[in-house]
Amino acid sequence: MRSSLCIFFALESCQRKDCDLRTKLTLLLCALSLTACKVSEVKYQGPPNILLIIADDMGKDATNGFSEGTIKPKTPHIDRIKDSGLSFHNFWTYATCSPTRASIITGKYGYRTGVNRVHQLMKPTETILQKYIKDNSSIDYATAVVGKWHLAGKTNNTFNPENLGMDYYAGLIGGTVTDYNAWQLTQGGKVSLQTSYITRAFTDLAINWVNAQEKPWFLWLAYSAPHTPIHLPPSEMHSQGELPPYEKGMDIMPYHTAMIESLDYEIGRFLDSIPQNELANTLIIFIGDNGTYAPAAQAPYSSDKAKGTLYQGGINNPMFVSGPGVLRRGIDHNLVTSTDLFATIAEIAGVAAKDTHDSKSFRHLFTDNRKHRNFQYCEMNDGTEKMWVISNGRYKLFIHADGKEEFYHLAEDPYEGNDLIGKTMTKKQLAAKNELVEELGRIRN
Repeated sequence: MRSSLCIFFALESCQRKDCDLRTKLTLLLCALSLTACKVSEVKYQGPPNILLIIADDMGKDATNGFSEGTIKPKTPHIDRIKDSGLSFHNFWTYATCSPTRASIITGKYGYRTGVNRVHQLMKPTETILQKYIKDNSSIDYATAVVGKWHLAGKTNNTFNPENLGMDYYAGLIGGTVTDYNAWQLTQGGKVSLQTSYITRAFTDLAINWVNAQEKPWFLWLAYSAPHTPIHLPPSEMHSQGELPPYEKGMDIMPYHTAMIESLDYEIGRFLDSIPQNELANTLIIFIGDNGTYAPAAQAPYSSDKAKGTLYQGGINNPMFVSGPGVLRRGIDHNLVTSTDLFATIAEIAGVAAKDTHDSKSFRHLFTDNRKHRNFQYCEMNDGTEKMWVISNGRYKLFIHADGKEEFYHLAEDPYEGNDLIGKTMTKKQLAAKNELVEELGRIRN
């Protein structure tokens, strides 16, 4: 209030023709007062809270702010995160849930962790991001994972983040549920049947945990929406109106859209539960863990180039970052991978090292547009097919385990419709392909 009154008085004085010495002194005192206020606010805020929100199977075509897709959900809360910070348009994840999560929490490529497909067990010897922060930062962060874990393999219901140094875990150990209103909650090492809507339940757990914290916190909030099973969420959470119960063969889009809107509704409820001064000091990262579920994929993506594939529709996914320290706004086109979240979050949490394992911190992009990466890498081993992809942003090379290759000029063919292999290539294209082959060899040793 004092600052506002000071500004008002100074502006009124400036409008006078007799801007005398007294007025000049008033303006000087106001400036000093505002400077003091800013310094005080920074000191009061302290280390930022860190919130990582993961949407499950939400690709660019299902997200506002991207040209892909025509049917877009109403997501005012996710949009607010996007509009108040940076929108990354060249963010690569893995093609499915587990490998993306493993890459984030270890900062390593899948071939190093052994997590290349869904339902694979992450090695208990891995140092997870939260433990890495505790061991390497002078800031004492409270850490939690709430929601979907999906790194415990198919049958290991006891392997959760608390086994790896996490302060708190509550959520779904496996990859999905058969019913959003009947699912198994793991909390405090115990498993119990829940009948509350899972998206709402995860939000309640997150609210309760954050409210109990008295120091800076890092929350990994992993929703299961809009992953299957396709259904109609509670009516207050979406704008799709009254629809009959979903059955296979029906138009999937209203239901898929409703599930995303219910996710946004709950994100809004969670953010609204945080006191404004604390929310203002919270760095928020929102990502989609892989591309859209194939039956719900929209043009220019096709169902065979969406989730579960290494095409752009499977691995080039949304990421928005906003909050303290994010001074740039709008679209960023730098090459970033899901492994990079490890080093970035660690640096935000006070760790000095900017590069760790396969992870490179992109925190500098919050304030400047210096080039981040020269190459992006991803891989897949789904049990029947094994392949690797690498891109320099302009060209993208696929190498299959059987020796087959695919090569695309992303700058002119962003949705990979024209494979250059077997066609006459220019010297520039051949040089780009050779460069990608060499870099792939370096990455994989």
